[in-house]
Amino acid sequence: MVIKVFLASSSGSTAIKKKQQDVVGFLEALKVEYAPLDIACNEENRMWMRQNVPEEKKPSNGIPLPPQIFNEEGYCGDYETFFDAKEDNMVYAFLGLPPPPGSKEAEQANKALVVENGTHAEETNAEESLDESIEVPVEARNGNAHGEEEQAADEEEVAEGETAEEEVTEGDEEEAVEETDEVTEDTVIQLQSNLP
Repeated sequence: MVIKVFLASSSGSTAIKKKQQDVVGFLEALKVEYAPLDIACNEENRMWMRQNVPEEKKPSNGIPLPPQIFNEEGYCGDYETFFDAKEDNMVYAFLGLPPPPGSKEAEQANKALVVENGTHAEETNAEESLDESIEVPVEARNGNAHGEEEQAADEEEVAEGETAEEEVTEGDEEEAVEETDEVTEDTVIQLQSNLP
């Protein structure tokens, strides 16, 4: 993949010159291979750049100014988007390149891959690519430890409920309602006494 940086070698604007120097200097510091393409001396470069900058990225006058950055045929952005990527340590992502191991951007990408339970995506998806990964429900991520306990507790409640229902008679039902009313009244009294 070749990064193409469209520049104007004979620009009269000091602002454009500074922006071009900033982009080129940063790419050289990162040791990113790029091809500087002059739009001042080469009409084909100028036309190609103008045709390939997306309409939504062109300024109101319709003529994009250098520097414009491409990865092969794909548009990466202009100076402002490059500067934002640089500030966010996301230049490699901006350029569409994989970050080198040990770089801040690689570390950020690695942190983004940490799964909720603390393992890394590489460990959980060792033989799968990240694009093919699927979302795993919380129950499956944490094993069956809680699921088995909850299931056993639910089964006990159902069994107790069935036994209790069989034993209840009409007189017991009335007592149960009265006990429920008493508990409710006691609870209300307790709650009211706790109010400031």
